[in-house]
Amino acid sequence: MVRPSPFRRRRSRVLSGRALLYAISLGLMIGWYAPQWRADPPWERARPWSAPVSAPAASSDMLSARFGFCHSGGGVDCVVDGDTFWFRGDKYRIADIDTPETHGPRCAAEGALGARATMRLQDLLNAGPFTLESGDRDTDRYGRALRVVTRDGASIGGMLVAEGLARTWDGSRHPWC
Repeated sequence: MVRPSPFRRRRSRVLSGRALLYAISLGLMIGWYAPQWRADPPWERARPWSAPVSAPAASSDMLSARFGFCHSGGGVDCVVDGDTFWFRGDKYRIADIDTPETHGPRCAAEGALGARATMRLQDLLNAGPFTLESGDRDTDRYGRALRVVTRDGASIGGMLVAEGLARTWDGSRHPWC
């Protein structure tokens, strides 16, 4: 009969290298997606199989928030200038327009028009639900998500253009002074 040696080391219950890597990866993934889950929980999203068949779809606009102004750096649900805003922690650039600069305008007229465009964008975003539609490119060189913002199928950028607060984006910047 073989007896176990009292000097034999017991196996420790520490995670192996691979298990530790998986645990850290899982923790990082939860940390990355948890803020979005809190803002838009997956279990509260509309399920296509639960909608009544006869219900008419009035509008596909599902996104909304109460937008303020971004005072410094990033933010959540705030307007940076006439064509840039933060929504649910992500920075967006309206893809179909160009507005005057408010941060480092070249002249007083550009700064004043840029301020009007910024205030008007805030009004338009707060006016009701909207949709963010992808365009030709997903992001710009600054890492901002490029999207066309629409409400009831009409471009909010187009509204700013019609009001004289923006130009249709043609692929390059033009002076406002």
